[in-house]
Amino acid sequence: MTTNALTAATDVLVVGSGPTGLTLACDLARRGVAVRVLERLPAPHRESRGKGLQLEALELLGELGAGDRIRAAGRTGIVLRKYFDGEHISDTPSGAGILVGQWQVEEALRERLAELGVRVEHGAALAAIDQDAAGVRAELSDGTTLRAAYLAGCDGGRSTTRRLLGIPLEGSTAEEEAMVLGDVRAPGLDREFWHQWFTTEGGGILLCPMPGTDSFQLQAAPERDEQGRPLPASLESFQRLFDRYARVPGIRLADPTWLSSWRVNSRVAARMRRGRAFLAGDAAHVHPIAGGLGMNTGIQDATALARTLAAALTGPATEEVLDTYESERLPAARAVVADTTQRYERVVEAVRTPGHGTEAGMS
Repeated sequence: MTTNALTAATDVLVVGSGPTGLTLACDLARRGVAVRVLERLPAPHRESRGKGLQLEALELLGELGAGDRIRAAGRTGIVLRKYFDGEHISDTPSGAGILVGQWQVEEALRERLAELGVRVEHGAALAAIDQDAAGVRAELSDGTTLRAAYLAGCDGGRSTTRRLLGIPLEGSTAEEEAMVLGDVRAPGLDREFWHQWFTTEGGGILLCPMPGTDSFQLQAAPERDEQGRPLPASLESFQRLFDRYARVPGIRLADPTWLSSWRVNSRVAARMRRGRAFLAGDAAHVHPIAGGLGMNTGIQDATALARTLAAALTGPATEEVLDTYESERLPAARAVVADTTQRYERVVEAVRTPGHGTEAGMS
């Protein structure tokens, strides 16, 4: 992009190329809407992150032409193997849906988007937004200014779009991290199961084999220092946690490609639209991970927003038309936050009983 250049207008500018932004872009492009997708990262990531799609979300992606790719990359019917104090207690089917890494969902959607004539513009960070009756002006960090009829912020929980629009994210956030996460290899560990170890003392560790890779997604209660503060995610810490909770000799974790931490967030944006700019996905709502609803809810946001924007672009862009997205999705977001908060509480309570695991949050 040329610094300080003013580009020609497009119909919709999508900020963020996660599952939400890519779903929105694909849905708009297949309707003949001119769309550009901006992503601040210089290249696609390969992190498992959200790792499950429910049937409804999979059907929506199938309508966009990405379903077969995602099914080919994912896996159905994985068994949850539960341990307690190091002993194998029970196995539980995972139920409906598909296990697939978030990066694989994004890859399938990028491929579909390219078939529709649109490519993600990487290294493009949003810096400012200005609106008038004719459209939106978006300034990037390199000084480039883009014009669009509408803008959609799909840029995650730390959304730059939401901040620039001055929309508060209302709710609560836990003071401390509740979990450390990462993608690691675990040579010698059976990849047929999603292993879930819990103990009498509390805490635990989970290792889920990610399809199409030789890695597992690790989730665990964090280690704590002498003052009781959670330690950051690291391979060394992961190994100590594995030895403490799994008690499986001879397994050495290796090759971390993603290290992260997570804290309980239950928040919803005060609004999902300001003028010609909209919020979708984690930019509009963040919630506990129980039930694996995050990526799915963002995909549902995106399909609803595509309908709204297409209607506004092909007919009268009245306030009533533009308000249909928020009137549909804001109550849905609040319901998901309340639901997943309850699911998370059920999981925390359930894993204290031998033989119970994350399935307590599935319904």
